[in-house]
Amino acid sequence: MPNSIPDFTARELQLVSQTLQERYGKPVPVENAEAELLLDPFDSATTPCPSLTWVERDAHFVIFKTGDKNHSRFRCQFYYIEAEQFGTGKDDYDTLGDCVISLLQVQSDHERKRMSLRSGMNAVDFSKANDGEEYFPPLIV
Repeated sequence: MPNSIPDFTARELQLVSQTLQERYGKPVPVENAEAELLLDPFDSATTPCPSLTWVERDAHFVIFKTGDKNHSRFRCQFYYIEAEQFGTGKDDYDTLGDCVISLLQVQSDHERKRMSLRSGMNAVDFSKANDGEEYFPPLIV
């Protein structure tokens, strides 16, 4: 079955590249890919969809084009490992710009939360923060 969803246009690729350049302050390589998505939840058949992927700050990003040339639609997600995938909370976008910006904002928020979880102080850190005095935790009997 031929792909009824057209590939990303040069203008769409430029929009994504420009948005990533503005976000990260450097050119980010974007690759074309194809994914098979279940577009109709009441149909078990998958549809081949053009996709754009890139990797930045240990996160993998994917944008899927899910509509035909008369009604472009987009989906997106990011992940760190395959078992840890995240979306934006919105299933589909009418415009590519909204899709990319929402994806980058959600990932940025998630990255901030991940970093704050990793930055918890332990006894050694607490000791260093306390003028170098040794830290003795409370005695538990």
